[in-house]
Amino acid sequence: MMKKSISAALATTVLVCAACSSPVSVEEKTISLSNKGKAVALLNSIETGDRGAVAYVNPDKYTQHNLAVADGLAGFGALLQALPKGSAKVDIKRAFQDGDYVFTHTDYNFFGPKVGFDLFRFEDGLIVEHWDNLAEKAAPNPSGRTQIDGPTTVIDSDKTEQNKALVADFVDTILVNGDFAQLGRFIDKGDANYLQHNTGIADGLNGLGKALEEMAKQGIKMVYTKNHIVLGEGNFVLSISEGSFGGEHVSFYDLFRVENDKLVEHWDIIEPIPTKDRWKNNNGKFGF
Repeated sequence: MMKKSISAALATTVLVCAACSSPVSVEEKTISLSNKGKAVALLNSIETGDRGAVAYVNPDKYTQHNLAVADGLAGFGALLQALPKGSAKVDIKRAFQDGDYVFTHTDYNFFGPKVGFDLFRFEDGLIVEHWDNLAEKAAPNPSGRTQIDGPTTVIDSDKTEQNKALVADFVDTILVNGDFAQLGRFIDKGDANYLQHNTGIADGLNGLGKALEEMAKQGIKMVYTKNHIVLGEGNFVLSISEGSFGGEHVSFYDLFRVENDKLVEHWDIIEPIPTKDRWKNNNGKFGF
């Protein structure tokens, strides 16, 4: 009970400070921005220190799925306090909205150079839940592509559900069930037809095949056991799955760009899931 009281008090204090520091009222700001805009503002505040952005989070209901962060606004505040002063950098490359969800793809300096996907769920215009997948920033892959470069513009908004269904089918058929004979239904041959941003894989089906062959030689298995959710906006679709990589329990975040009913570009982050004794909240990595 004491812990909850302290958390609530901290959240209230932060919100009061936010209201005092902003020339526009919290209520006016909350109404004027889209949910996508609010999520972007909250992430940018990690670098800028904009206290007003915390007003987009529901102080009484904020469920955290980053297992290294304590639940609620208090956990978020403690994380920011632990950052070395002036070290945080946030460069959001992509932001998408699907119903009550907003997901972003960001180039970070966050306890060191990182790349991350963040996912927020909204209720009544306020953020009530957060998931993410983070990885260390790496050198360009064999095709010279980075974890974050490439197209950012959303098109084909009218095809969102169709594109989500395509990715869901791909994840189930290829990644979960391993029916690689069906790859041609999803990806055209030719390196230029499938641009790859995974740090260790080159473009095209050839690059994917070579990477899988090399992993097999080293006894490394990549196993998708369950797809938890597929979200999208237009030609960009994010799949969040669970499985193992090299025998380690992991979370797979795969972002695809779709063009003419084919997968033409792929970004991903694979993050190890810590053992439960190391969790700072009890919400789990998924919970959709």
